[in-house]
Amino acid sequence: MTDYAQMDSPIGLLLLTGNAQGLSGIYMRSPRHPAQPEADWQERPERFQAAMLQLQEYFRGQRRAFNLPTAPEGTPFQKKVWQALLQIPYGHTWSYGQLAAHIGQPKASRAVGLANGRNPLSIIVPCHRVIGANGQLTGYGGGIERKRWLLVHEAETLGI
Repeated sequence: MTDYAQMDSPIGLLLLTGNAQGLSGIYMRSPRHPAQPEADWQERPERFQAAMLQLQEYFRGQRRAFNLPTAPEGTPFQKKVWQALLQIPYGHTWSYGQLAAHIGQPKASRAVGLANGRNPLSIIVPCHRVIGANGQLTGYGGGIERKRWLLVHEAETLGI
């Protein structure tokens, strides 16, 4: 059974999903992702109070890391990449190549990019901190403008 809640944020409405194991997704409305609850999901905002509080703290510049039970669904390789995303320091960026090297597979930058794009826990698992090798912002499920906003927000919070 999937539970869900919605919350407003500076980057738009967020759809949070979860199950008995923890938070399974944070989705933003975009052309690629409608971020709408499915018919068989149950709205239970009380189950997401900690996640919503921590996200609000993040958006206020008061939180740099999250401490929540999570339950993302993915392949072992995807989960390995998502764990590596947590190693990118707040306010900093890595290229896909750097991320691939970090997981010990330096020639797997394309596979890393695909896994990064499948990250269901945006913001909490900071896939927005991954950029192109040339330093340019590249694809983001929530849209490049949201990615830019998140990176600028973190840099401003750090004063860089």
